[in-house]
Amino acid sequence: MTRCDRTRETDCACFDHVRCWVFDLDNTLYPSRCDLFAQIDQRMTGFVGELLGLEPVEAKKLQKQLYHKHGTTLAGLMIEHKIVPERFLDHVHDIDYSPVPAAPDLVEALEKLPGRKVIFTNGSRRHAQRVLERQGTGQLFEEIFDIADANYIPKPRDEAFASFFASHAIDGSTAAMFEDLPQNLEPAHARGMITVLVHSHLDDHPIYREVKTWGDAPPAHIHHRTDDLPGFLATLAAR
Repeated sequence: MTRCDRTRETDCACFDHVRCWVFDLDNTLYPSRCDLFAQIDQRMTGFVGELLGLEPVEAKKLQKQLYHKHGTTLAGLMIEHKIVPERFLDHVHDIDYSPVPAAPDLVEALEKLPGRKVIFTNGSRRHAQRVLERQGTGQLFEEIFDIADANYIPKPRDEAFASFFASHAIDGSTAAMFEDLPQNLEPAHARGMITVLVHSHLDDHPIYREVKTWGDAPPAHIHHRTDDLPGFLATLAAR
């Protein structure tokens, strides 16, 4: 296991009390090198352009503005343009899932990890199901908590976490959360969860570029970091 960023130990006991394992989906459960989200991003830009009659460059610019202002493109479109969320989600997740590989190492690690496993995603349930089908991990998760379950309020907003915790009786003091976006781990840390940042090879998001400047001094809400989720989980299960 990689060194704990809180204790500076290489073999810490941070996870010994964990009984619930919470995973983000995109660029976390599957490797960012699949570039699956690039397809979704392109579909979002296309949706914005078609909705508002914009050329691709202007649609892309507006899509990113909505994302940075509201946390997700969907939230921005719902607030500023009153769209029906299901229409958006169906459109942006109409993609090719073949880049997601089977994940026998991840399956084995999850099977050996004691406790509940839950997915908490800003995407849709069906999108998550399609990814899990490709990986072969679907039977290992107790539940998928998606953006609709959160009443279309995205992470990292506290309302989304409150809905998630209430829906699944999550006790932050006995839970760990795995995410590729560090801002989504701030409310997890605040609620007592152990946090793990799963590194992305992408640099199309300002936060990904910022992460690369941290060195050995990440923010306090980041407890662990890994670029090998199956290996990290296997090490935990071996404890």
